This record gives sequence, C-alpha cells and structure tokens, in this order.
Amino acid sequence: MPGCFKKTLFALASAMSFVSFILIVVAMATQKWITGKILCKTGADLVNATDPELVKFIGDIYYGLFRGGKVRQCGLGGRRSKFTLFPHLVKKLNTGLHVMIIIFLCVAISFALISFGFCILNIIQVPYRAIKGPAGICLWNLLAGGFTALAVASFIAAVKLHHLTERIANFQENFQFVVLEEQYEGSFWLCVASATAHGVNLLLIALSAIHFPEFKTKTEEANVTAEDIMY
Repeated sequence: MPGCFKKTLFALASAMSFVSFILIVVAMATQKWITGKILCKTGADLVNATDPELVKFIGDIYYGLFRGGKVRQCGLGGRRSKFTLFPHLVKKLNTGLHVMIIIFLCVAISFALISFGFCILNIIQVPYRAIKGPAGICLWNLLAGGFTALAVASFIAAVKLHHLTERIANFQENFQFVVLEEQYEGSFWLCVASATAHGVNLLLIALSAIHFPEFKTKTEEANVTAEDIMY
C-alpha cells in the first residue's frame, strides 16, 4: 500500500485530472470563446460618418466552437442574429483547422479521464507495472495537457492568422464589416486552465517520487554489569 504522503499527492492529482475534464467539457459546451466589436464599414462610408457618428455603426459579435451571435449596426439600429458554425459557416472557415481543434479537445478529455483512473489506482495499491504507476500518470497528463495546448494554439492561429472573426462577421452580409477589437473570453481561458492543471499534476507526481529520509530514534541498550547482577 502507498504511504500517506503519496496517497495525498495522488488524491490531489486525481482531483486535478477530474477538474481538467470538467473544464474542457464546459469550454466546449459554452460559446463565449471570442467577443469583439465590428464596424459596418459600408454603412459608415455611405454617410461619411465621422468619429462621433461611428458609434451608430459599431456592433458586437461572439462565438465559440459550434455557434455564436452578433449585433449588426448599420445606422438604423441594432439587428441581432445567431448562427451555427456547422454546417452554415463551413465554407467560410478553415474547416480542417477548426475540426482539428475539436478533435484535440476530445482526445484531451479522454486522456484526462485515463489520468484520473490511474491516480485512483495508485491511491488504492502500488501497481506492479511501471506504466500503471507514476510514470503512466505522467504520460497521460503530458498527453492531455499537450493536446489541450495544441487546441488552444490552433484556435489562436485560426483567429489571428486566418481572421476567423472577420470571416464570421461577414457571413451572408451584403455590407462589409471590419473587426475593431476582439478578446478571448471565459471558455477559451477554461482550456488554458485545463492545460495548467495537467502541468500541476506533473509536479505532484514528481513530488511523489521523492524519498524523504526516515528518522528513527535509537533505543539505548542497557549495559548489564556484574554489579547489576549482584544486586
């Protein structure tokens, strides 16, 4: 049976793995990965809008991995609309990259659950195979954190390099929209937190491999002499 110190570390690692699993699931289910401000450039150019008047042409947009919404402002008041990325926006997206983001997160979920199971196993007993012990836990956490990091990096690439927000903003629009600002929201940061959790797990498992010295008190041996026997 593992010692109390190791049990505590494996319990913390199992909790972190389960939290990571929950974080990714919530991130995929919610649709606030990106929020931004979009300018109706065509409408502003038609009326030669100056800086104070540009407020009437600035709308909002938000989206996640599967759906989103926007407020279209072209000088005549806001018009809200919602959209789904699949199948409506497939032609506007870099579809391969977007699908890879979803696959990376699904794989990360699987490895997070495997890590959780291995941590529970190590709390109950000392596995006879190294792959089921701390080495295996490190492997699964490394894979889970790595795939989550890949998903995060791929999403950043889609937003910055492939102008994902601008593509979505101009979907099925006769007017041209320009992205004024965009920022990552809670759902995106949940994935970052998930990758961080696996990094913390690696530190916990590294601590479990440390062998602390055991301090034993030496019992003084009684010196029996001839005088003691006489008395």
